Amino acid sequence: MSTRTKPEVVIATGAAGNLGKLVIQELHRQHAVVAVDRRPIRGLPKDVTQLRTDVRWRQIEDVFRTSRVRAIVHLGLIHNPRGEDDQYRFNVVGTQRLLELTAKYGVDRFVMLSSANIYGPDPDNSYFLTEDAPLLGAEHHHEIRDLVAVDRIVQNFFYRHPEVKTVMLRPVHIVGPRVKNAPSNYLRLERPWVITGFDPIVQLIHEEDVVRAMMLASNYGESGVFNIVGPGEAPLSRILQVLNKKTRSVPAFLAKPILERAWSVGASGYPPPELRHIQYNCVVDGSLAKRKLGFQPHYNLVDTIRSVVEYRR
Repeated sequence: MSTRTKPEVVIATGAAGNLGKLVIQELHRQHAVVAVDRRPIRGLPKDVTQLRTDVRWRQIEDVFRTSRVRAIVHLGLIHNPRGEDDQYRFNVVGTQRLLELTAKYGVDRFVMLSSANIYGPDPDNSYFLTEDAPLLGAEHHHEIRDLVAVDRIVQNFFYRHPEVKTVMLRPVHIVGPRVKNAPSNYLRLERPWVITGFDPIVQLIHEEDVVRAMMLASNYGESGVFNIVGPGEAPLSRILQVLNKKTRSVPAFLAKPILERAWSVGASGYPPPELRHIQYNCVVDGSLAKRKLGFQPHYNLVDTIRSVVEYRR
């Protein structure tokens, strides 16, 4: 079968995740999509091709052999704060495998969803970190190690394969009715902790605005790294006020050991390293994405905040 007669498709990883489903549903409006995940995939349109496999396995290459892969949209990183035996290997080696196939089969575009958390909350952070700020998130958060490693692999790919339009997005804290992550879960707590004497500036973005950013990145004509920010920033105290939350103020020297103990016995689902996000600032600059991608969030700040209480299974 010649390249010209092969059907053209977009591969989207992370298809079993809630955010992955939202992105695939939008991609499906414009392209034939092959949805990939090693977990069971449910809730997608019937005419989306589903492939349950590990991206490190040979089965993924069959798609490239039988189809003309126009683009890869990679949302398939594992984000499990309790860790999995092969989580780091899956994230790093899996991404490397996809990049190798991208180069081997002449894929036009590679779009990667990373996170602004790779910059890391820190007392020394300046306001509005740009895309070239140091990636210090892994210093205090073991799970972020994967994201930093993958981020660097993708950036190296930029320079080795300039013929591929490679775009990486680093969104701020993603929230919304379908998202289950540390920021959303924290904001859903009945009595969330705050750290005594601290009130960091927080940035949130609605899940559907992230989908819009992904779609813009899928059509962007150049390679680049972009911070993706929501409709503004606000002190944590103001965000909790919008949600009518009554808080528990805990001194910093007590918060970490108490949470570590609760985490270790399964009494808390909030990872101890996330405490730094309710203590220190990690505020990023989204002007590059606005200028280059034309990205602007559709949801205002209050609606973005309130979207977490619309959570449904």
